[in-house]
Amino acid sequence: MDWKVESETGVLTDVLLCAPDHYRWLDTNAIAHGTLGAETRFDKAAAAAQYDGFVEVLQLEGVRSHLIKPEPHLPYQVYTRDSSQTTPWGPVLTQLRMPQRRGEYAGVIGFHGQGFWRYATDGTCEGGDIHIIRPGLLLIGHSGVRTDLAGARQLAGWFEAEGWAVRLQPFAEHFLHLDVLFCMATDDLAVCCLQALGADFAAWLQAHGIGVIEASYAETMAMSCNLLSLGGGRVISPAHSTRINAELRARRVAVFDPPLDIFAAGGGSVHCMTMPLKREPLP
Repeated sequence: MDWKVESETGVLTDVLLCAPDHYRWLDTNAIAHGTLGAETRFDKAAAAAQYDGFVEVLQLEGVRSHLIKPEPHLPYQVYTRDSSQTTPWGPVLTQLRMPQRRGEYAGVIGFHGQGFWRYATDGTCEGGDIHIIRPGLLLIGHSGVRTDLAGARQLAGWFEAEGWAVRLQPFAEHFLHLDVLFCMATDDLAVCCLQALGADFAAWLQAHGIGVIEASYAETMAMSCNLLSLGGGRVISPAHSTRINAELRARRVAVFDPPLDIFAAGGGSVHCMTMPLKREPLP
């Protein structure tokens, strides 16, 4: 298939998912560490029900879902954002850092076959740190924990060779991925924790005409920045992000808000659980 994505906010038509058949919390990030330390009980049936509700929203909004086969020893396969990245020139196979997740590459190769544009080979680079803002503008986060500077620079170089402007954004390692701190909601609006990303990043957003709904540290660690733009002024955002969702609706964004707190407690939410395969070009 001709999978291509040139923005975070074009109308989403196809997405890569993995059912949470073997999902459980792993102590591989600060959010999951806190969940496990609090001895919170994991409810597999409730997780499955939440996931089904999320997939139903995608279906009702006209998004076609494509599935990777889940493997028992890879419980975080559900977070399909990290193991690949669809670009305007086709998919990139990324390079995962955590040993508990490295095997996820096989399912992505099984889906795409030989249809990759590039293969990450230098350092580590994960999809949760990659934001294709709009045609010609790329944002890559790096903390050294999941995406490191070498991996970010390799990906940046490929885009720069195609004439794109790229910003490499450092952030504190305990936030896991940049999409914990930042996600585009519409063509010119993001949800973001500026407290963590700083004044220079805020100025960069402003220079590119991107407004911000600011998230607090507590909201950020509850995965309230981690939403998925469906394009056309629509987003999927977790139900527990009540204030953020109200702010989005006040700006005339249509918000679909299925409960996803079980996945958020593991360190991921709707942006993490989706790898867009195809978006329509921006108008």
